[in-house]
Amino acid sequence: MAEAREHLLQALANELGARPLTAAEIESVLALAATAAHGTGDRTSAPLVSFLAGIAAAGTEDRKDVLDRARQQTGAITGPQDESAT
Repeated sequence: MAEAREHLLQALANELGARPLTAAEIESVLALAATAAHGTGDRTSAPLVSFLAGIAAAGTEDRKDVLDRARQQTGAITGPQDESAT
């Protein structure tokens, strides 16, 4: 499955003329998406928060830093979650 993901990400980056994601950036995006989904209890938050963070990261050299800060801020905004509610 990771091989298919890598192929998709590389091909899409090429088609869009974007810099491909590094392994560290992929992990940061996935962590951000998980924080958004779990923090709100709404899976649709994950792609929306990830898209917003991607816009913010697009013009920077250190995209991972922006993604990590977005994850931290998302966690701070959504607050601690009650595990018994899930």
